[in-house]
Amino acid sequence: MLADPIRSASPAPLDLSAAREVLGRVWGHADFRGLQAHVVAEVLAGRDVMAVLPTGGGKSVCYQIPAILRPGVGLVVSPLIALMTDQVEALKQQGVAAARLDSGVPMEERSAIWRAARSGELDLLYVSPEGLAAGSMLERLSEIDLSLIAIDEAHCVSQWGHDFRPDYRSLGRLAEIFPGVPRIAVTATADARTRDDILASLRLGEARVFVDSFARPNLQLSAERKINGSRARTDAAVVDLVRERRGKSGVVYCGSRDGCERVAQTLRDAGTNAIAYHAGFDAKDRDKRLERFLAEDGAVMVATIAFGMGVDKPDVRFVIHADPPGSLEAYWQEIGRAGRDGEPAEGITLYGPSDIAWSLRRLEGRPMAEEVKQVQTRKVRQLFAMLDGAVCRPQAVRRYFGETDAQPCGVCDICGDPPATFDAVVPAQKALAAVQRLGERFGRTRVVDHLLGKTKDVQNWEANLSTWGIGADLSLTAWRDVIDHLLFEGLLVEDPNEGKPIIQLGDPETVRAVYRGERPIQVRKAPVRVVEAERPRRNTGRNLAAEALDTDVRARFEVLRAWRRDRAAEQHVPPYVIFQDKTLVEIALSEPRDLDALGRISGVGAGKLERYGKGVLEALAAAA
Repeated sequence: MLADPIRSASPAPLDLSAAREVLGRVWGHADFRGLQAHVVAEVLAGRDVMAVLPTGGGKSVCYQIPAILRPGVGLVVSPLIALMTDQVEALKQQGVAAARLDSGVPMEERSAIWRAARSGELDLLYVSPEGLAAGSMLERLSEIDLSLIAIDEAHCVSQWGHDFRPDYRSLGRLAEIFPGVPRIAVTATADARTRDDILASLRLGEARVFVDSFARPNLQLSAERKINGSRARTDAAVVDLVRERRGKSGVVYCGSRDGCERVAQTLRDAGTNAIAYHAGFDAKDRDKRLERFLAEDGAVMVATIAFGMGVDKPDVRFVIHADPPGSLEAYWQEIGRAGRDGEPAEGITLYGPSDIAWSLRRLEGRPMAEEVKQVQTRKVRQLFAMLDGAVCRPQAVRRYFGETDAQPCGVCDICGDPPATFDAVVPAQKALAAVQRLGERFGRTRVVDHLLGKTKDVQNWEANLSTWGIGADLSLTAWRDVIDHLLFEGLLVEDPNEGKPIIQLGDPETVRAVYRGERPIQVRKAPVRVVEAERPRRNTGRNLAAEALDTDVRARFEVLRAWRRDRAAEQHVPPYVIFQDKTLVEIALSEPRDLDALGRISGVGAGKLERYGKGVLEALAAAA
């Protein structure tokens, strides 16, 4: 866990008996996890909070429980209709009075929702930032007693984040419109710069900031370099990876709409239940495709980044990037779709030299301030340095987010099958010295040319430097790898320099440690593994909790799954909002004989016990 950057007074006393009672009664959990209790305590005390909690870390509970306990209606600002729909349906299943107001809600239903909000019948009301800005929404909300304001996916506020949404920038005015109403901003992906921007934009200067560990021990990460830019080879690699995980729910990310549809068709031709999803489909079509994915066991969604947020299917066993995203934030957000139920899952990324060039070209075509563009460019390079590096992948990501004490995970491909590396202490010393001798005035290409002694039209002052041509023992590619590694490690930093980035020395003490030979530098040898290479895979996205069951327990589990599937179809909701797989596994293992015993199982709250308890017991009896 990271140190908590306290921005305000001391934390609230953790008298959370009422909150724990709600957690047990509604969600069926005995106690809070991680930093949840601290965040809930602050909001209950009426103070502003920003919480950065890992994907699957229970961010929603941090504002849902205070909204239930505090008088009034909890207003939740969420970026996607799919995300709002998912959360509202899940809350209704748990007996919580929740509703959403968006473009998909009929007018007569909207009127009923407003009446319920005014009369105090609602606990939570979900709206979009665009909806807040339209018509008389804010005026009508001002007539309602609000218990809190929650801003979900708060990284969308920041221009430094990976999913900036201009409409989020106006949410800061809520501080003026609703003075005295506590506000909570939550996200799973925000580095220090993004967090500061969120606080400033939302006017949360007095908020206490909680940043939990980004560790996801159930998520096995791997990356495999593409042989070349061949689409056919990449598509074939994706087919092979999905085939190895046949019958498991997964997501495949592609960089373009055309690629998305092509890969989906290729998977269908290979016998996989693959569904294409991108912003080119109309809203109704996207909704139908999402419903299919959520409802059908073993479905694979092939999507663009349009599918990044709004997906909370707990049993996604793998996420494959056929094309890498544009930053470590986006990578962590998208990989985080897998294993939200805590069971083993995989995040696999295919990447190649052409991908980074494509990512950088895409940035060039986007309208943004030059300073922002340079930051985003650096984020692209940092992602690829991680993918092609020799450092434990979760450790590298966690350090990127500021978790300086992160240790190797022991389960990623780097930890499980360490790649060949070379001792790059001396090359690192040469590179650092070259940057210093050149006055920290040039970009990476010029530094590499200098090390190789290949600077065009070299002047006498440069040719006379002690570092001129001292790197002739390494190839151009190796030097680029060394420079990328040093940038990722923070030994070098890239200054945007108004569109002409220059490389400068990083942390002085760390640099001195390299000069003294006290800091090891290991750089991955090229060429690295290719997508066709054989290597052992440890869990292949399996739900081990379910697959390890003996025959009788497994039979009960399958009966319960069939019962759940029927209930979900009757209500037109995803099966997991009724019960998650891990809850069904526990029920199958414990085989409760009455409602009291069933109610003691984690994930079976009072609302679901009343609604489904009898049906669960009948299903168990039928399986006996």
